[in-house]
Amino acid sequence: MTEQRTSADGGMETSYGFREVREGEKQALVNDVFHKVAKRYDIMNDVMSAGLHRAWKDAMIASLNPRKDAAYRSLDVAGGTGDIAFRIVEASDRLAHSTVLDINGSMLGVGADRAAKKGLSANLDFVEANAEELPFEAGTFDAYTIAFGIRNVPRIDVALSEAYRVLKRGGRLLVLEFSEVEMPLLDKVYDAWSFKAIPQFGKMITGDAEPYQYLVESIRKFPNQEDFAAIIRNAGFSRVTYTNYTGGIAALHSGWKL
Repeated sequence: MTEQRTSADGGMETSYGFREVREGEKQALVNDVFHKVAKRYDIMNDVMSAGLHRAWKDAMIASLNPRKDAAYRSLDVAGGTGDIAFRIVEASDRLAHSTVLDINGSMLGVGADRAAKKGLSANLDFVEANAEELPFEAGTFDAYTIAFGIRNVPRIDVALSEAYRVLKRGGRLLVLEFSEVEMPLLDKVYDAWSFKAIPQFGKMITGDAEPYQYLVESIRKFPNQEDFAAIIRNAGFSRVTYTNYTGGIAALHSGWKL
């Protein structure tokens, strides 16, 4: 489980994959990973999920069911390449507006290019900022989404508090994240795929296995479904639930600001 710890000299430490690093060092290390994989991010997700991430994201948007309303505003955090934001806008019949926020400029550049090619630029804006310090007023958004990004945030509790702050009353949080496999035998197959196959595929695709090794390790350090649901409740959200996908390989967490 991802958690903050105090080192021998009194400093705060957190996990970077299976390594322990200074809390202030993690963000730079994560940024480097995503600068390396930005142009191949969709391929990376296909490799890590065997293509299933597309179905999981579609299910996430179906659960969100964004209003077909020009006043509807969503914030997709750590969503640089636009996958979730595009789906939200299209599900709203291209009426809603979505803000894509990412701390990594390379990822945002890919997303902006993709938005232009899809003809969605008028419905989107791209903001480079930190999930732990959102540059928006309280009560701005109807929905806050984050897909496969929360585990890369150094202080998850702070990011969730910020999510609560910027949501309108009645707004919804949706977090899609790799999680703990709960299906017998599938967990062993998934472990073998994760630690043996994914880094090697990553090396073939990008020439560098290290980013994929980190991403696999970060999944194992992330809180399981029940523990993460408790963290969401502690941030102030109500009616917190989760839905497992593919035996718990991924889980969609939901919470409301009531």
